[in-house]
Amino acid sequence: LFPYIYALEGEVVQGAGTMMRPFVMDFPQDRTARELTDEYMFGPAFLVAPITKYQARSRDVYLPAGATWYDYWTGKTRAGGQTVETPAPYDDLPLYVRAGSIIPYGPAEQYIGEKPAATETLYVYGGADGKFTLYEDDGLTFDYEKGAFSQIPITWDNAAKTLTIGKRTGTFDGMLANRAFNVVYVSADKPAGYSPDATPDA
Repeated sequence: LFPYIYALEGEVVQGAGTMMRPFVMDFPQDRTARELTDEYMFGPAFLVAPITKYQARSRDVYLPAGATWYDYWTGKTRAGGQTVETPAPYDDLPLYVRAGSIIPYGPAEQYIGEKPAATETLYVYGGADGKFTLYEDDGLTFDYEKGAFSQIPITWDNAAKTLTIGKRTGTFDGMLANRAFNVVYVSADKPAGYSPDATPDA
């Protein structure tokens, strides 16, 4: 998830964004969501429901109205505006992904820049239009404060089932000249949980 998290950090610095978001920021019309204190959004895509009870192996998760939600681990969809009991095995935190999300993944790394991310995987969750801006800088210096960073806009048109990778803007020392994207499409008719070994659709 480094590309996703790094893009969120870039938005915090360059656009006054917020990584951890209470539901009121994204679902102000949903009264139930506004009053929850034990779930949150992590960026625009992830709904996180931490386990706070000792030895709990499931928990009730409220899914805000106005969106369709995908179980991150299985890819199965749930309608918003309801509470669902969600498994919480020892090694899986209850996570949901909002329809329309575009989530970039890079190679497994212990730190930014350990491996060249010449190929990244984009998970696209159908059911709604979506957009995401991939942010990069050199990962080593404060040159991003002087404008040394790049951004790639990515949009999903759900009606046309079209993913558009826009023109990259900006530059920084060490930037890759070329980049390849593998695309994994997830939909209600094609559920899929995240897998580092997923076969791309494109």
